[in-house]
Amino acid sequence: MDLATIEHMTRNEADMAFKKRVRTIFEWIDPRDDSVILDCACGRGFYLNMFRYVSPCRLVGLELDWEIIQKAGRNVGHLPNVLLTNANIYRLPYADDTFDGVILSEILEHVERDVDGLKEVLRVLKPGGVVAITVPNANYPFWWDPINKTLETVLGRHIGSGPLAGIWANHVRLYTHEQLRNSVLAAGFVIEEERAFTHHSFPFIHNLVYGLGKPLLESGLMPESLANAADRTTFDKNSGSLLNPVNLGIRVLNFFDRKNVMNEPLDRSTVNLCIKGRKPG
Repeated sequence: MDLATIEHMTRNEADMAFKKRVRTIFEWIDPRDDSVILDCACGRGFYLNMFRYVSPCRLVGLELDWEIIQKAGRNVGHLPNVLLTNANIYRLPYADDTFDGVILSEILEHVERDVDGLKEVLRVLKPGGVVAITVPNANYPFWWDPINKTLETVLGRHIGSGPLAGIWANHVRLYTHEQLRNSVLAAGFVIEEERAFTHHSFPFIHNLVYGLGKPLLESGLMPESLANAADRTTFDKNSGSLLNPVNLGIRVLNFFDRKNVMNEPLDRSTVNLCIKGRKPG
């Protein structure tokens, strides 16, 4: 996938780490016309929307939360050759050796038995198939979530839910690169590549984007021009004008992101850790 297309699909994005997750997933899972790709869990369908934008491949989205999969249905249910499934990662309702690629983006940190979930993903992948895994880093940058970083440092605790939960929102764990690597290997995958990214960030950006921005966008109260500039699913509707305050804000966030690279040292504080795993053929 060419970088220009990826940049176009993420032009509305205020989460600089998400932009790099999108690029990583498209680099690791190439959507050929005959590919069958699973997004597990698909959330609101953002990756499904992007894959459909660039390829006619078969797409399957799995999501446990019924309220969230209904939102995915509104976002991508009208698109051709997209199947949404309400199910659990521990018992995937698919036959062995079904998928060429599986997206596991920001999911394993929610899963109590991550190795068991990974073993199910291994089962439904075809021999030689690829899983693209991204998780939040336990060694995350201070400015990404100053509230939780301060609480962890001073009190050894964090906020796990609600508008101030930040990077810990409803998560069982954050990962060190050793923990992630060990879980992927224990499930039977061969690790082909590891990445860490997003060290520099705008202060409190996680709280601003997900604690404030996302609820406001989903409320329907945002004016159409602002919503079109903020919505991950409508990247063709944004004029790009800097007279739009959302576009101006994204320009500022891109300025803070300018020093970040796609592959930081694994021991540096970053927002994300990523692994490309392959099912032995």
